[in-house]
Amino acid sequence: MLRSLKDIESYKVAASDGEVGKVTDFLFDDQYFTTRYLIVDTSGFWEGEHKVLVSPISFRNVDWSTRLFHVGLSLAKLKDCPNVDLAKPVSRQYERQYSQYYGWPYYWGAGDTWAWGTGAYPSLLANSQAKPEPVNESAKNDPHLRSAKEVIGYHIHGSDGDIGHIADFIVDDETWTIRYLVIDTSNWWFGKKVLVSPYWTKKVSWAESMVYIDLTMDAIRNSPIWNPESLVNREYEERLYDYYGRPAYWLRANEIDPPKAKPFVAQSHL
Repeated sequence: MLRSLKDIESYKVAASDGEVGKVTDFLFDDQYFTTRYLIVDTSGFWEGEHKVLVSPISFRNVDWSTRLFHVGLSLAKLKDCPNVDLAKPVSRQYERQYSQYYGWPYYWGAGDTWAWGTGAYPSLLANSQAKPEPVNESAKNDPHLRSAKEVIGYHIHGSDGDIGHIADFIVDDETWTIRYLVIDTSNWWFGKKVLVSPYWTKKVSWAESMVYIDLTMDAIRNSPIWNPESLVNREYEERLYDYYGRPAYWLRANEIDPPKAKPFVAQSHL
């Protein structure tokens, strides 16, 4: 099912033996556009202020009615996980240490074909018998992890003018792939939010907080109406993809998870 990241932001997280904290942000990568970590604030649950990263690999189930993530880790395991400085970019070095600590295979690699190693779902890594490789201290291959809160607010520039800004992300709650950017056009066209796949973007300027997309203002104005109060269903997706004349991701050979594209990486130096 497709869900709003901003809505999930308020969920709590429970370990196998007690509550951990609440979700305050997400880190996604700008290659697969997949949510890699929940940032969980443990203030009020643990002594002192502390934030930990929780990977979808650890999820056991989500109680959507009570807004609670259940993870297959103990409180002690989470408390002793490698410290992370969220004021700085999360490095591949840290991710290696993180995966090694939990005994999970790395989600990257495997020919860079799938978002989660050799498959589309993070649960596959949780159940894998493979072990992470030793940490390579000289590794320079840092990931492209971005804070969802930071990217919300980025301006969207169409082929013939400004369209609006990113207001939210719509994520698949099984693969944790971000399927759509929610674009708020209210500064240009009152009262309308539209959905655009991140794979339809052209380039991004991180320095300017600007996303460039190859769609005209008229195309956006006449796109299928989306109600933010409703879940995104397949009927709406079919109308959206038909309108833009784009190949539907669910009809591709890889079905759930398309091969790596680089919607935000190709010109991320701009």
